[in-house]
Amino acid sequence: MRVVKRNLKGRDGEITIVPETLDDLWHLKYIIEKGDLIFALTKRKADSSSDKIRPEKVEKKTVRLGIRVEELEFHKFSNRLRIHGLIEQGMDAGHYHTFNVEEGVDLSIIKNWKKDQMERINEAEASSKRPKVVILAIEEGDADIGLVRHYGIELYSHISQSSGKRSEGTLREVFFQEIIDQLLHAASESEAVVVAGPGFIKDDFMKYLRSKEAEFSSRVVTEDTSSIGMSGFQEVLKRGAVDRIMEESRIARESCLMDDLLKEISLDGKVAYGLDEVKTALDYGSIDTLLVADEMLRMEREKGDIDSFLQAVEHNQGKIVVFSTIFEPGQKLLALGGIAALLRFKI
Repeated sequence: MRVVKRNLKGRDGEITIVPETLDDLWHLKYIIEKGDLIFALTKRKADSSSDKIRPEKVEKKTVRLGIRVEELEFHKFSNRLRIHGLIEQGMDAGHYHTFNVEEGVDLSIIKNWKKDQMERINEAEASSKRPKVVILAIEEGDADIGLVRHYGIELYSHISQSSGKRSEGTLREVFFQEIIDQLLHAASESEAVVVAGPGFIKDDFMKYLRSKEAEFSSRVVTEDTSSIGMSGFQEVLKRGAVDRIMEESRIARESCLMDDLLKEISLDGKVAYGLDEVKTALDYGSIDTLLVADEMLRMEREKGDIDSFLQAVEHNQGKIVVFSTIFEPGQKLLALGGIAALLRFKI
């Protein structure tokens, strides 16, 4: 995400940004709220009247509008964020309009900025400068390629070894070459690749990769895992391979915190989950780290009573981590009520 302008004087500050990736659009889903004022360039039908019986082709003009947000939808597979609301400033004020925000669109957001939203902007801006990572999880006969995104890991492709005969090499060589072909394409814009898997298969693949793509192989690190697929990707995150490449990985941190949370729950230890238990923990001054799901935070903000609670946690020296519900740890947190806390002492 590229931040073009910041003007945070007064109650309602303005930040102008340009989303550069699908991840940035996902971030905006949790930054923009109902009631925010959003400015962007958009297409709008020109008001034309004609006495002709046959209507002329409707012309669309490029205009800059300011709309007051009423609805927000993130469409992951169409790579766009839809922002719908009433036009307050610009052509056709008083009518409704929808911004279809895609990568590269200049967007100005005017709102009462909250601390976690500012942190998300800063994180997205910093993350745009970090290496992008692709994970290959491989076992005998099967392989999965995943793209590490801010909202989780997106499965790029699954490759299986063919059982037929090929004249151009052994079945294993053909399998390895197909993986390389897809990996080169998936990692065309990345700076690092993690090759993971059980046994010696990944080592054999790495030997083949070095013989075919020596320069590309220099960007690859290896990691041991017991499986492939999403569980294999999750193992890579937990072992810290992505952390070592991306420095501070949001997804890896959430995975580790969720492991700590589930461990404390199993031991009936220093933990609280569900809004009532967490509020009780705050009353005792026991919250060390508050874990809150982004969907829970968004819904509670619509009710208007969550931010004073978050401020109280910070006032008591507690840390706050907002989880993505698109990724597995966030889904687990949502199943526990959307909010939980690791405590300083048991209550």
